[in-house]
Amino acid sequence: MLGMLFLISAAVTLTLSCRCLYRSDMKHLHLSEETGYSGEEILANYEELIDYNLSPFHTRLEFPTFPMSEEARIHFQEVKVIFQGFLCMLIVSGVGYLIGAFILIRRKEWRFLKYTGICSLVIPIVTGILIAVNWDWAFETFHELVFANDYWLFDPVTDPVILVLPDEYFMHCAVMIIVLVVAGALGCLGWYQIKRHCSCQTV
Repeated sequence: MLGMLFLISAAVTLTLSCRCLYRSDMKHLHLSEETGYSGEEILANYEELIDYNLSPFHTRLEFPTFPMSEEARIHFQEVKVIFQGFLCMLIVSGVGYLIGAFILIRRKEWRFLKYTGICSLVIPIVTGILIAVNWDWAFETFHELVFANDYWLFDPVTDPVILVLPDEYFMHCAVMIIVLVVAGALGCLGWYQIKRHCSCQTV
């Protein structure tokens, strides 16, 4: 379980920190042309949002050029709590998993890798199927389950930041998280098979 939590929280944190993903989408989706904002302005506001979500010391969100409604401010505060939760989970699960793995490796017990890999594949497979079947439904259902209000339904007139955060970007983030978790799970399973094969040869 700790291994699964570590892989998921690491994937979420890495995806949020991967600013090159947004830069790629900004060019691919022609956000500057579509919104009328310059690339520099879009990136400046995006960077502020990411810094706010990643840092526990960045306590107040202030977009450089975009206005923001009170509902949007509340929503971003709720989003920050979620991401800070993932950061805490990453640290706690990472430390716990590394300590447990160190002890088991010294005992030459490798099955924890198999269990980590198998457990970690369940969530991304289910999530990937839901996204592939109906992304819009999955996106809306996620927000309805996680948030107790509808403040995530932004009005672009009062909160133009939504114009530079298209659904496609969030879908690409979801895909990246899934790919990272699956890669980590397969890595654990591969490592387990290698160690299992080596153990059989030495017997």
